[in-house]
This record gives sequence, structure tokens and C-alpha cells, in this order.
Amino acid sequence: MKPFIVGYLVTLLMTTTSVCVAQSESFVPANFVVPVELENQHFRIRTLTVNDVVKDYDAVMTSREHLLGVFGPDDTWPEANLTFEQDLIDLGWHQKEFQLRSSFAFTVVSLDEERVLGCVYISPTNAADFDAEIIMWVRSDIVEGGYDAILFDTVSDWVQQDWPFKNPGYPGRTIDWDKWLSK
Repeated sequence: MKPFIVGYLVTLLMTTTSVCVAQSESFVPANFVVPVELENQHFRIRTLTVNDVVKDYDAVMTSREHLLGVFGPDDTWPEANLTFEQDLIDLGWHQKEFQLRSSFAFTVVSLDEERVLGCVYISPTNAADFDAEIIMWVRSDIVEGGYDAILFDTVSDWVQQDWPFKNPGYPGRTIDWDKWLSK
């Protein structure tokens, strides 16, 4: 895709989504300084932006079968026909929600920034007894290296130490999806 077309799409997306999402409320306190990066010896977790689309699209599409159901038992994302442009729109949407403090999407990248290794999503929830829903994934080719467990441990420690949530929920991990969806 030509750079000027990508730029136009991003501008269009940011303009239209600001109208659509402008009424969303922040689910973190107004005085809370949202962390934008966390790094350990394995990876860097940082704000997801449209600039990540090339590497994100690769991570998503090469891990498609592995990702099915990550967002719920009946979820079909990513669709087999997900296009680069659709991924760009998704990333723009996540970036705008982050700016509005209505939810927070992070990319997990290798320390050299050469590869997207996964993503982390921190969102509001309607589930009783929980004040946030946290979902994460790693690309399929690093699961056997223990990266999924490392990411979960890293994120849960990070959320406990640096985020304002009293009882975050990790559906599909610390709580069964069926139980989560029944709350």
C-alpha cells in the first residue's frame, strides 16, 4: 500500500473515530498516569499504534489458528480473510481508545523491535466483581519457548504493581470463559 494512502486512511480513521468514541469515558482515574512501556529481558511491552501494522499483521496472520478463541470461546478473530487494511483500522481504533483512556492496547515486541511477539489488551468490563478485563496473546511460534507464561506473569505483576485495579479479570486464564461470560 502506498504511504500516502496509509496516511489518508489513518487521518480518516482518527477523524471519524474521534466522533464515534468521543463519548467513551475513561475507566481509570483522571489523575492516573497510564504506563506506556514495560521492558524485561524477554520483550518490550509498549503502546500499540498504527505504525506497528506491518509487524502486527504478520504476527496475527501467521498465528491465526492459535489466536482463534483468545477473545472468547465463540470469537472468530482473526478471520481468515483479514486484510492488511482491516488490521490497520483495528490498530487505529486501539490507538484512539488509548488516547481517550477508554481502553489500552499494547504491542509486545522483541527487544530489537524487529518482531511483534503478541499483544495485551486492558479494557473495562461489565463482569461482576471485576474492574478490568485483561486479554493477551503471543504468536504461535514462541509458545513452546514459554513466552505465553512469561507474558502472563509479567503482565499480571505489572497490573498489580502499576495499575489502579483492585480485581482485574483474566478470562481464559485465571477464570474459565464460561464463568466469565456468566458474570
